[in-house]
Amino acid sequence: MARKYNPAMSAPPSATRYISGYSPQLIAQTEASIASGQLGPALLKRYPEAHEVRNERALHAYVTDLKNRYQRNAPPLSHISYDNRLHVIRNALGTHTTVSRVQGTKLKSKREIRIASVFRTIPKEFLRMIVVHELAHLREREHDKAFYQLCCHMEPDYHQLEFELRAYLCWLETTGEALWE
Repeated sequence: MARKYNPAMSAPPSATRYISGYSPQLIAQTEASIASGQLGPALLKRYPEAHEVRNERALHAYVTDLKNRYQRNAPPLSHISYDNRLHVIRNALGTHTTVSRVQGTKLKSKREIRIASVFRTIPKEFLRMIVVHELAHLREREHDKAFYQLCCHMEPDYHQLEFELRAYLCWLETTGEALWE
């Protein structure tokens, strides 16, 4: 359960952990926006509706469509799902895993993508950013320049969407108020 935020106090130390890698000015601006209650309404104005990809089947179709559009030659995915056990608190918006097993004389690999369940009710732009991030890991393992170039190829507004999603997570943690249902 999220802690309630008291605007009279300064932002809790953990409130900005989702954006801790950004500049101090941007962090201060985000904290002020949360404290004044402006961040939530601004995000709602920019992204008025939540996506419709609510169940496993719809998520599988959505991810597979994006994969086929941008990474036709990438290895197939064996499992795509929302995961209740993923904790956004540990900075995992989603995960990608590769499990390799020896079957006879062959090495078989299975690739999985799991998205944190808290993202069942976010705007479609945010969901797309998370899926693009996890799909980029099929080709690029590390978060390096090539990785982010691939993300921007699949989603040109990737960096802006990532920041706004992280700002929303700060809002959600400090106020406890989900913006989309």
